[in-house]
Amino acid sequence: MKPRCKLDGASPIEKETRHVFLLLDKLQKNIEEWSQESISKGAWSSNGIQITQSWLKEGLKPRGITRDLSWGVPVPLEGYDNKVLYVWFDACIGYVSITANYTSEWEKWWRNPENVSLYQFMGKDNVPFHTVVFPGSQLGTGDKWTMLHHLSTTEYLNYEKGKFSKSRGIGVFGTSAKLTGIPADVWRYYLLSRRPESGDTEFEWDGFIAANNNELLKNFGNFVNRIIKFINSPNYESVVPDYTKYEDSDKQLADHVKEVNDVLKRYLDEMDAVKLRQGLATAMHISSLGNLLLQNNKLDNALAKEQPERCAAVASLGLNHVHLLASIIAPYMPATSRSILSQLNAELLIIPDDWQAKSIQPGHKIGKAEYLFSTIKPEKEKEWRDMFGGEEAKRAKAEKEAKALAKKAEKARKQASKKQGASGGGKESVEAVEKDGVQSNPQAGTAVEEVTEGTKQVTLQTS
Repeated sequence: MKPRCKLDGASPIEKETRHVFLLLDKLQKNIEEWSQESISKGAWSSNGIQITQSWLKEGLKPRGITRDLSWGVPVPLEGYDNKVLYVWFDACIGYVSITANYTSEWEKWWRNPENVSLYQFMGKDNVPFHTVVFPGSQLGTGDKWTMLHHLSTTEYLNYEKGKFSKSRGIGVFGTSAKLTGIPADVWRYYLLSRRPESGDTEFEWDGFIAANNNELLKNFGNFVNRIIKFINSPNYESVVPDYTKYEDSDKQLADHVKEVNDVLKRYLDEMDAVKLRQGLATAMHISSLGNLLLQNNKLDNALAKEQPERCAAVASLGLNHVHLLASIIAPYMPATSRSILSQLNAELLIIPDDWQAKSIQPGHKIGKAEYLFSTIKPEKEKEWRDMFGGEEAKRAKAEKEAKALAKKAEKARKQASKKQGASGGGKESVEAVEKDGVQSNPQAGTAVEEVTEGTKQVTLQTS
């Protein structure tokens, strides 16, 4: 093998150097004992467990924690002036140092394992640094530390049946997502609802648009807007009616509260277990129950006129349902939660173990209804797919368009040739040769061949 640099073709030169190593081999027993206990108590994600156990089974080896680079955090040791810390050693101990920079009371968080539980979230490729290297660094000091309790790791999120690639411009990333004009909460919802917790998942533009238009707009947004608008209407003039007079003899409203509590318990269990994707699905189920409440009771002006006490009870229950919804959706869509609370003119509700639907009392005046979400037009799918498809997709699109033009030109050439043959002349006139701007030279290649060949030589400009 003759290794060489891809940029300038230079060959690497061997040099003697001196580095600092973390002796993980001497810490193997300590790390094994700690990880077994943490896995059991903290219920780690399965892929986090597998990756960690694989490293331990293979046997830990000393790991270099310094590098010969011009950028990075300088090594604070004499004789290592031109070296920096390895990024994944520095990043993990940085969790502690950044807390210490934030507050002088950092030890209340990082040296308090009896009262503080550490939860960490990451992609599976970063697992060993947080389950072997960082814990090994902590254990190696011999001091008391708050160490990893629960590890929530993910598989890969793919892009349109392929892979995301920032270098090739394939896929949408944080900065470019802003260019779509779609609010951050919609992005948060879609990505969390497809969070790859147990296997790889797919980012697809048609799914993104459908999630906004069907799940958020028609389910969640429709429920919230409908009930707040109804309280805003002349029936109540934005003031919560007295719902205490209704007896609920058929227990329909009581059954609704019970059903919501059953689903709410599941939501709380899922959140405690850090099953974020399922927790969001359950939150949306609670939203669907709100829509069902309004549909089953036919909440409208007729109900307000014919059964005012029942209408007041249904409307107020629906409003309290919205108040609960603002809290359970807050970890996922914080801006949406804030908008709901503003419309309710209410504070965030601490999620109860037993929801009584009485957090918004009779006489409370709410704010004005506002739309939480807006429709995304279906044609945006193609626009965004082209915009974020990378240079390969742009080149493929250019070639496709060129071939279409070439076929059109070829068709015109054949028509011109046919007309020339029909005239019976072996001699070509200027008009025949240049008809529609098409040169019918039999020795030339077809238009399809020539234009296709031409597109191969095109260098696309990147923005």
